[in-house]
Amino acid sequence: MSDEKLLHVEVVYALPQEQRVFKAIVTPDMHVEDIIRHSGVLDAYPEIDLKKNKVGVFSRLVKLDALVHDGDRIEIYRPLVADPKEIRRRRAERAKLEGNADPVTGGKVNPLRKAE
Repeated sequence: MSDEKLLHVEVVYALPQEQRVFKAIVTPDMHVEDIIRHSGVLDAYPEIDLKKNKVGVFSRLVKLDALVHDGDRIEIYRPLVADPKEIRRRRAERAKLEGNADPVTGGKVNPLRKAE
């Protein structure tokens, strides 16, 4: 097969302490799941479960049967440990209690506002 019919893609998996990039040369008819298996990332990280972990191409979620283009980066996402909305809500509540936030608006305290 000629080199111009092959695609050069990357498969990325990031942990809190490291990020690994696996480069792969694949045929245009290979799906995302096939490319992930071909890349060797599943051998290096056996905790990855493609039935549970979401995958994307350049930060856009895709299904495992999607096709990719030359130069694409396939990303394997880890599940969230905490809900970001819940963390922001707790931080805002704590700021209100500590007096670092306006009790009415929840924003920064306005030094020009009259105290009641």
